[in-house]
Amino acid sequence: MDDARMKVAAEAPRAVGILGAGRFGAALARLCRDAGIEVTVASSGDDPAAACAADVVILAIPLGRFRTLPAELLRGRLVVDVMNHWWEIDGARPDLEDPTTSTSETVAAFLEGARVVKALNHASVWELENLGRPPGDPDRRGIAVAADDADDKAAVAALVDAIGFDPVDAGPLAAGVMFEPPAEIFGSDATAEEIRTMLDRFPRSQRGRVLARARGEA
Repeated sequence: MDDARMKVAAEAPRAVGILGAGRFGAALARLCRDAGIEVTVASSGDDPAAACAADVVILAIPLGRFRTLPAELLRGRLVVDVMNHWWEIDGARPDLEDPTTSTSETVAAFLEGARVVKALNHASVWELENLGRPPGDPDRRGIAVAADDADDKAAVAALVDAIGFDPVDAGPLAAGVMFEPPAEIFGSDATAEEIRTMLDRFPRSQRGRVLARARGEA
């Protein structure tokens, strides 16, 4: 087990709600059920109340539709943002392309009172469907986790560990920008050590330099 993996102290959640029943959401649901976690999935048009009452709620809808999320039901809830902006689907979206912030911070601002954690968005569906491994397996892949609250981050890290992946501490929620597309980590299906290396070199990447200039950090 490499040094990049987070120490997982918290127990995995007993129940997970997933908003979104596409292939990504379905893959996460299967992984959770295989880990003995109760899962409630709400697709578009379903009443989301039961899913939103779970210990952890995973947002697995297209990011362009985040304003359709039931903000009141998610107030106070631990929410995992696995969403991404796809230009081909969403078109130009200045609110999702602002280089001075991360998309998860935009989501958190909309979901006032929710405890938002960024994780799992950079994994490919193929990785979720095929590469889950038990702890200690040398081929286990890593998942970056970003959050402002340490306890929330630990809880999501425990979930990531339970479903077969090594959690990697990426820092605060704002750091989620380092694993949004088109960052190097996105879709890399990498080990925890490889992910840690990519996160460390992000500021020197082309994407990192663009963001730094936009934020007046260059």
